[in-house]
Amino acid sequence: MEEKNIVAFNALERLKEGNKIYINSMKSIGDTSPDKRLYTSKNGQHPFAVIVSCSDSRVIPESIFSAGIGDLFVIRVAGNVIDEVQLGSIEYAIEHLCCKLIVVLGHTGCGAVGAALQENSGYVKHITDEIKHAIGDEKDMVEASILNVKHSVSKIKEHLNIEKDLLVTGALYHTESGVVDFDDKL
Repeated sequence: MEEKNIVAFNALERLKEGNKIYINSMKSIGDTSPDKRLYTSKNGQHPFAVIVSCSDSRVIPESIFSAGIGDLFVIRVAGNVIDEVQLGSIEYAIEHLCCKLIVVLGHTGCGAVGAALQENSGYVKHITDEIKHAIGDEKDMVEASILNVKHSVSKIKEHLNIEKDLLVTGALYHTESGVVDFDDKL
Protein backbone atom coordinates (compact mmCIF):
# COMPACT_ATOMS: atom_id res chain seq x y z
CA MET A 1 0.00 0.00 0.00
CA GLU A 2 2.84 2.44 0.83
CA GLU A 3 6.32 2.76 -0.61
CA LYS A 4 9.15 2.63 1.90
CA ASN A 5 12.50 4.24 1.14
CA ILE A 6 11.31 6.01 -2.01
CA VAL A 7 14.21 7.72 -3.80
CA ALA A 8 14.32 11.51 -3.79
CA PHE A 9 13.80 11.94 -7.54
CA ASN A 10 10.69 9.71 -7.52
CA ALA A 11 9.35 11.57 -4.49
CA LEU A 12 9.81 14.91 -6.26
CA GLU A 13 8.04 13.63 -9.38
CA ARG A 14 5.20 12.39 -7.20
CA LEU A 15 4.81 15.89 -5.70
CA LYS A 16 4.84 17.49 -9.16
CA GLU A 17 2.19 15.09 -10.46
CA GLY A 18 0.08 15.62 -7.34
CA ASN A 19 0.24 19.39 -7.86
CA LYS A 20 -0.94 18.98 -11.47
CA ILE A 21 -3.96 17.03 -10.22
CA TYR A 22 -4.66 19.62 -7.50
CA ILE A 23 -4.67 22.57 -9.90
CA ASN A 24 -7.71 21.19 -11.73
CA SER A 25 -9.53 19.44 -8.89
CA MET A 26 -12.57 20.72 -7.07
CA LYS A 27 -11.89 18.75 -3.88
CA SER A 28 -9.01 17.07 -2.10
CA ILE A 29 -8.27 13.67 -3.56
CA GLY A 30 -5.59 12.33 -1.22
CA ASP A 31 -6.41 9.02 0.43
CA THR A 32 -7.98 9.73 3.81
CA SER A 33 -10.11 6.60 3.81
CA PRO A 34 -10.86 4.47 6.88
CA ASP A 35 -8.71 1.72 5.32
CA LYS A 36 -5.73 4.10 5.05
CA ARG A 37 -6.22 5.29 8.63
CA LEU A 38 -6.32 1.70 9.86
CA TYR A 39 -3.30 0.69 7.76
CA THR A 40 -1.14 3.56 9.01
CA SER A 41 -2.35 3.02 12.56
CA LYS A 42 -1.16 -0.60 12.45
CA ASN A 43 1.91 -0.19 10.24
CA GLY A 44 3.15 3.30 11.08
CA GLN A 45 3.81 6.21 8.80
CA HIS A 46 6.06 6.07 5.74
CA PRO A 47 5.93 9.56 4.27
CA PHE A 48 7.71 9.99 0.95
CA ALA A 49 8.67 13.64 1.57
CA VAL A 50 9.20 16.26 4.26
CA ILE A 51 7.47 19.57 3.55
CA VAL A 52 8.51 22.63 5.57
CA SER A 53 5.65 25.02 4.93
CA CYS A 54 4.33 28.32 6.15
CA SER A 55 1.48 28.15 8.67
CA ASP A 56 -0.70 30.25 6.34
CA SER A 57 -4.21 28.76 6.24
CA ARG A 58 -4.25 29.01 2.43
CA VAL A 59 -1.22 26.74 2.10
CA ILE A 60 -2.25 23.13 2.73
CA PRO A 61 0.57 20.81 1.57
CA GLU A 62 -1.53 17.64 1.63
CA SER A 63 -4.06 19.25 -0.72
CA ILE A 64 -1.49 21.08 -2.87
CA PHE A 65 0.26 17.77 -3.61
CA SER A 66 -2.88 15.56 -3.67
CA ALA A 67 -1.50 13.56 -0.75
CA GLY A 68 -3.32 11.55 1.87
CA ILE A 69 -2.75 10.17 5.33
CA GLY A 70 0.85 9.08 5.87
CA ASP A 71 2.17 10.52 2.58
CA LEU A 72 3.85 13.73 3.79
CA PHE A 73 5.70 14.71 6.94
CA VAL A 74 4.60 18.34 7.22
CA ILE A 75 6.32 20.93 9.41
CA ARG A 76 4.44 24.23 9.50
CA VAL A 77 5.82 27.47 10.88
CA ALA A 78 5.10 31.09 9.97
CA GLY A 79 7.39 32.17 7.15
CA ASN A 80 8.73 28.61 6.71
CA VAL A 81 11.74 29.63 8.80
CA ILE A 82 14.23 27.10 10.09
CA ASP A 83 15.52 26.88 13.65
CA GLU A 84 16.62 24.05 15.93
CA VAL A 85 13.08 22.70 16.38
CA GLN A 86 12.46 22.43 12.63
CA LEU A 87 15.95 20.96 12.11
CA GLY A 88 15.17 18.35 14.77
CA SER A 89 11.88 17.48 13.08
CA ILE A 90 13.59 17.13 9.69
CA GLU A 91 16.36 15.03 11.22
CA TYR A 92 13.71 12.76 12.78
CA ALA A 93 12.01 12.31 9.40
CA ILE A 94 15.33 11.46 7.72
CA GLU A 95 16.63 9.09 10.38
CA HIS A 96 13.46 7.43 11.64
CA LEU A 97 11.07 7.63 8.70
CA CYS A 98 13.64 7.28 5.89
CA CYS A 99 12.48 10.39 3.99
CA LYS A 100 14.76 11.18 1.08
CA LEU A 101 13.19 14.48 -0.04
CA ILE A 102 12.96 17.72 1.94
CA VAL A 103 11.02 20.61 0.36
CA VAL A 104 10.87 24.12 1.78
CA LEU A 105 7.56 25.47 0.48
CA GLY A 106 7.18 29.24 0.45
CA HIS A 107 4.22 31.04 -1.09
CA THR A 108 3.10 34.26 -2.69
CA GLY A 109 1.43 36.81 -0.43
CA CYS A 110 3.26 35.53 2.66
CA GLY A 111 2.22 37.60 5.66
CA ALA A 112 5.39 36.75 7.58
CA VAL A 113 7.55 38.01 4.72
CA GLY A 114 5.41 41.15 4.59
CA ALA A 115 5.78 41.58 8.34
CA ALA A 116 9.57 41.32 7.99
CA LEU A 117 9.45 44.52 5.91
CA GLN A 118 8.06 46.33 8.99
CA GLU A 119 9.17 46.80 12.58
CA ASN A 120 8.07 44.03 14.96
CA SER A 121 8.22 43.19 18.65
CA GLY A 122 7.28 40.26 20.82
CA TYR A 123 7.79 36.66 19.77
CA VAL A 124 7.01 37.34 16.11
CA LYS A 125 10.30 39.28 16.00
CA HIS A 126 12.16 35.93 16.14
CA ILE A 127 10.48 34.98 12.87
CA THR A 128 10.73 38.34 11.13
CA ASP A 129 14.39 38.83 12.11
CA GLU A 130 15.21 35.48 10.48
CA ILE A 131 13.33 36.50 7.34
CA LYS A 132 15.04 39.93 7.30
CA HIS A 133 18.38 38.15 7.43
CA ALA A 134 17.30 36.01 4.46
CA ILE A 135 15.91 38.77 2.25
CA GLY A 136 18.33 41.62 2.92
CA ASP A 137 17.12 44.82 1.22
CA GLU A 138 14.69 43.07 -1.16
CA LYS A 139 11.29 44.80 -1.22
CA ASP A 140 9.50 42.79 -3.94
CA MET A 141 7.29 40.31 -2.07
CA VAL A 142 7.70 37.42 -4.53
CA GLU A 143 11.47 37.84 -4.75
CA ALA A 144 11.66 38.17 -0.96
CA SER A 145 9.67 34.93 -0.56
CA ILE A 146 12.04 33.16 -2.95
CA LEU A 147 15.10 34.45 -1.07
CA ASN A 148 13.51 33.31 2.20
CA VAL A 149 12.96 29.80 0.78
CA LYS A 150 16.55 29.62 -0.51
CA HIS A 151 17.84 30.74 2.90
CA SER A 152 15.91 27.97 4.66
CA VAL A 153 17.19 25.39 2.16
CA SER A 154 20.75 26.59 2.84
CA LYS A 155 20.26 26.30 6.61
CA ILE A 156 19.05 22.73 6.27
CA LYS A 157 22.02 21.79 4.09
CA GLU A 158 24.43 23.58 6.42
CA HIS A 159 23.21 22.04 9.68
CA LEU A 160 22.13 18.51 8.73
CA ASN A 161 24.16 15.65 7.33
CA ILE A 162 22.68 15.52 3.84
CA GLU A 163 23.83 12.34 2.15
CA LYS A 164 23.97 11.69 -1.58
CA ASP A 165 20.58 9.97 -1.67
CA LEU A 166 18.82 12.94 -0.03
CA LEU A 167 17.47 15.95 -1.88
CA VAL A 168 16.77 19.32 -0.30
CA THR A 169 14.94 21.73 -2.58
CA GLY A 170 12.88 24.87 -2.46
CA ALA A 171 9.47 25.58 -3.96
CA LEU A 172 7.06 28.49 -4.26
CA TYR A 173 3.29 27.99 -4.13
CA HIS A 174 1.29 30.57 -6.06
CA THR A 175 -1.82 31.17 -3.94
CA GLU A 176 -3.75 32.64 -6.87
CA SER A 177 -3.26 29.70 -9.27
CA GLY A 178 -2.30 26.73 -7.10
CA VAL A 179 0.85 26.12 -9.17
CA VAL A 180 4.06 25.14 -7.40
CA ASP A 181 7.38 26.19 -8.94
CA PHE A 182 10.23 24.04 -7.73
CA ASP A 183 13.84 25.09 -7.26
CA ASP A 184 14.72 24.73 -10.93
CA LYS A 185 12.16 27.49 -11.75
CA LEU A 186 12.90 29.87 -8.85
